[in-house]
Amino acid sequence: MPLSPVAASLAIRRFGAHLLLTIALVVGLGIGVAPALAVSANDYPLTPPSNHLLDEANVFSRASSAEVENQLEALSAERVDARLLTINRLDYGLTLEQLGQQLLERWSGSSGEGSDTNQLLLLIDTKTKAAAVVASPQLERQLQPDLLRSTARTTMAQPLREGDRYRQATVDALDRLSTVLRGGDDPGEAVIEEAAVVPTNIPTREETQSSKAFTWVVVLLVVGTVVPMLTWWVFSR
Repeated sequence: MPLSPVAASLAIRRFGAHLLLTIALVVGLGIGVAPALAVSANDYPLTPPSNHLLDEANVFSRASSAEVENQLEALSAERVDARLLTINRLDYGLTLEQLGQQLLERWSGSSGEGSDTNQLLLLIDTKTKAAAVVASPQLERQLQPDLLRSTARTTMAQPLREGDRYRQATVDALDRLSTVLRGGDDPGEAVIEEAAVVPTNIPTREETQSSKAFTWVVVLLVVGTVVPMLTWWVFSR
């Protein structure tokens, strides 16, 4: 049976509305789930960037960026060319340390930088909350590999995992490395303070299980019920 003009018009309008809704959902989902591109050494220029902070993950505020940039640039007084990189996603099969080493090789001896330039790279993976610190071979005479690993895995990783404290992780790491570069003793890893136990009047599960309070409650209930009944029975005779 053919549709009337009014019914056909309504059907066309409904179809158009459903079509527009479908398109909007597809476009919206496409924008919302756009995957982050994996990063490798080839994604960086052949020459060292002019900026010392390469915040590709956009985790630093404007004030923090300026602070970190100045702190990295200050290491030039110790003849160290230092940079910090933040990334969202590593290329498959690539580790942070491998990326750092590849960038050191990529940037060594380029853009007027001599092959003897002391290069230092701090890297942060914001997805895994991991960090790495790598240095050129000549700089490792001052900054030993054990120090670099400890700085990445404790000094930086701890603030990252405790609450995405990217500024704190970077500042603490640079303070530690700067101290050693200036001839001072390694301050060492940060001391992890254990949370103090707050006194409470609430009994623990073990204390509750070992308590005889429940037994006393039962006894009092029985006595409170039986004694009045016995008294009534005696005086009612």
